[in-house]
Amino acid sequence: MALSKANLFKCLCAEAHACTFCPEMADKTAVLSDLNGTLNPKVMFIAEAPGRQGADRTRRPFYGDNSGKNFQTLLDSIGLRREEIFITNAVMCSPRTVTDANRKPTRIEIKNCSSYLKRTIELIDPLVIATLGSVALDAIKAVELHDLKLKDDAGLPVGWCGRKLIPLYHPSPQVIAAQRGLDLQLRHFKTLSELI
Repeated sequence: MALSKANLFKCLCAEAHACTFCPEMADKTAVLSDLNGTLNPKVMFIAEAPGRQGADRTRRPFYGDNSGKNFQTLLDSIGLRREEIFITNAVMCSPRTVTDANRKPTRIEIKNCSSYLKRTIELIDPLVIATLGSVALDAIKAVELHDLKLKDDAGLPVGWCGRKLIPLYHPSPQVIAAQRGLDLQLRHFKTLSELI
């Protein structure tokens, strides 16, 4: 008897939670559970990694920190509810510096986690994927190659892996400050809303 989508997801979550493949994150637990969202989303968001103050603490992606507040503002701007989306990351555990600050995941960590990302995409099978930031956009190359670059292709929908893909900027305060406000991201989210 074939397992249901929900049971397959539970198995994937259990496997990700038990993973200790990355030495510097072996003491962390993957952020992958029912708190990531619906298994039948209007859009799947893929970000960089769980943040120390956000998802690693709350176990819910983009929740509990400033990036989460900005993400919620962007969702609200297009009337998209968390119950209608699924969020995952290029790396499912929280990468930290020796001083316990957030850091970018390494290429090896992204490669180590790529099978979880690929299997999550295959299982959820979303019609629309939105990557949040350059790390996420690069990470999906392990699923299917592309030549997209965030600086050139942000906010522009393309076909990828039999789906619609829209590369978006990450909603972190640092990225928003570099763009001089939320306006550009709000416009990109409006484009996303037209895809769903």
